[in-house]
Amino acid sequence: MNRAGIDPSKTRRNFRKAIKGAPGVDPAKWTPRELRHSFVSLLSDHGIPLEEISRLVGHSSTAVTEAVYLQQIRPVLQGGATAMDRIFDGDPEA
Repeated sequence: MNRAGIDPSKTRRNFRKAIKGAPGVDPAKWTPRELRHSFVSLLSDHGIPLEEISRLVGHSSTAVTEAVYLQQIRPVLQGGATAMDRIFDGDPEA
């Protein structure tokens, strides 16, 4: 049992039963964690701010989210860097 009182093994087993038969999905290779990573990626790809993503996944700070999901949140970070480039280059649309 984890601190929330949930048995991780039972959760994985039930999750794999639920996705069994889904086209193109090998239940032996999927866990609930993959859904979490997909969730973060989709939010990031659609411009959701890092602070909101961090809150939605239950992290205490954006630093935790950045450390765990750096690959998934790269578009958010890139978007911020692009905005800063426009600001400091004097782009009037910034």
